[in-house]
Amino acid sequence: MAGNWTARRLGAMAVLLLALAGCVAPAHQPPVASAPAPTTPAGPQLSQQQAARNFTEVVRRVEPVAESLCRQRNPRADCDFLIMVDDRPGQPVNAYQTLDANGRPVIAFTQALIRDARNTDELAFVLGHEAAHHIAGHIPRQRDSAMTGAVIAGVLASITGADAGMVRTATDLGATVGARSYSRSFELEADAIGTLITHRAGYDAERGAGFFSRLPDPGNQFLGTHPPNAQRTETVRQTLANIRAGG
Repeated sequence: MAGNWTARRLGAMAVLLLALAGCVAPAHQPPVASAPAPTTPAGPQLSQQQAARNFTEVVRRVEPVAESLCRQRNPRADCDFLIMVDDRPGQPVNAYQTLDANGRPVIAFTQALIRDARNTDELAFVLGHEAAHHIAGHIPRQRDSAMTGAVIAGVLASITGADAGMVRTATDLGATVGARSYSRSFELEADAIGTLITHRAGYDAERGAGFFSRLPDPGNQFLGTHPPNAQRTETVRQTLANIRAGG
C-alpha cells in the first residue's frame, strides 16, 4: 500500500514538472513540412579515402566561418573549436559537441558518420550544426534547466513529506525533465544557426540537411530529445529563405 502511494506521489510530481516545463517552453516553432526529402539525391556511399578527403576539406572551410560567427555573437567566449575524429571502435553514426576540461569547445565526428555522409554538403551541415550548439550556449543552458528541474522536484517532494530516498528520486526525475524540456528547441536553433554557417562556407545547406532523410525519425516522442525530421528540414528551408531575402 505504501509503495503504491509513493508511486502515485512521484507520478503526480512528474505531471506537475511537465506542466511547469510546458509553461516556459518556446511558444514559436517552425511549421512541420510534409516530407524531409532533400531537393537533390544524396548520391551513393563514398569510398573511405574520398570520405576522408571530404572531411578534411569541410573542416578547412567551415571551421573559420564557425569561429568567426562565434566571436561575432559571443566576444568573450572561447571560439577556438577543436574538431576531432572519435575513432573508438564500434561507435555509431554520430557527431557531438562538448567542452574539454579548460572549457574549449570540442566537436567530434565518429568514423561511421564520416563514411556515411554522401557529399561535402552533408558533412558541412553537420559540422555547422554542432558548432551552433556552442555558439548558442546550449550546454550551460541545458545544465541550468536540469538544475532548476531538480530543485523544483526536490522542493515538491519535501513539501509532500517524502523521505530522503523519495526526495533523491524526485530530484533525479526533475533533472531529467528539466534537461529535456528545451532539447527540441535547442536542436532547431542549432539547425538554423548551422544553416547560416553552412551557407557562408559555400555549401548547400538544404542538400546537407538531406542527411536527415537517412536517420530514424523520432516523430513526436514523449520527452524526445530531437524534433521530427520534417520539422528540422523545414527550419533549414525557412532559414535559407530568410538569408536570401536579406533577413
